[in-house]
Amino acid sequence: MSITNESELIGMKRISKIVGTTLKQMREYAKPGMSTKELDEFGGNILKSYGAKSAPYETYGFPGYTCISINKEAAHGIPSEKKILKEGDLINIDVSAELNGFWSDNGGSFVLGKDIHNHQPLVDASKQILYKAIKSIRGGVKISEIGYLIETEAKKSGFKVIRNLAGHGVGRSLHEEPENILNYRVKTNRERFKKNTTVAIETFISNKSTIAVELNDGWTLVGNRGGYVTQHEQTILITDKSPIILTDSNEIWN
Repeated sequence: MSITNESELIGMKRISKIVGTTLKQMREYAKPGMSTKELDEFGGNILKSYGAKSAPYETYGFPGYTCISINKEAAHGIPSEKKILKEGDLINIDVSAELNGFWSDNGGSFVLGKDIHNHQPLVDASKQILYKAIKSIRGGVKISEIGYLIETEAKKSGFKVIRNLAGHGVGRSLHEEPENILNYRVKTNRERFKKNTTVAIETFISNKSTIAVELNDGWTLVGNRGGYVTQHEQTILITDKSPIILTDSNEIWN
């Protein structure tokens, strides 16, 4: 969305802080032996305490307040009492919500406890690439150039990108224009980032796959060639200089 006045900025800052805080607290609450359903209920209660509504539930009827993906699940994992967290699991939590007509979105992957399966390099690559990408965004920059940066940095780290998952505009709804802020360059895309707009920038970094495919449950995505995928996401306000990171309360870079 375009931010045209102070009240819109306040609205976006408020919901962004809520989803960022929820993500941070869920990450800290996650423990081995806990079900993803319990973790999701914890996050849902935080959103409710602020009066915010779960965006995937409100928009798509998703069966959970948040998306929690474990290990070889790339995205949109359904919270379940049958999915029990274990030491060393690769976990991704994606939290998006609405409050007073404003929507915001953020996410992050992390290793639960000790990194016994060596997932941390993939997590770190995703985090660092997102940081670098966001710092390169300002009004007038081509969207395709950020995609090029993300894929180039992934290759440097020995990884790939998921080509059919993307960042997007956000603000008055969960997904707005620009719809495809991809993790690679499409040379024919001449679209540029616009000053004073809010967008969700996200990395999808993989060790084997390049396409996410949907499982029979109609939600969960996995890599087409197996392996693991990490994701980090921030909602930002584009300016003439470095963007304002609206969801920085998630502390994903700390």
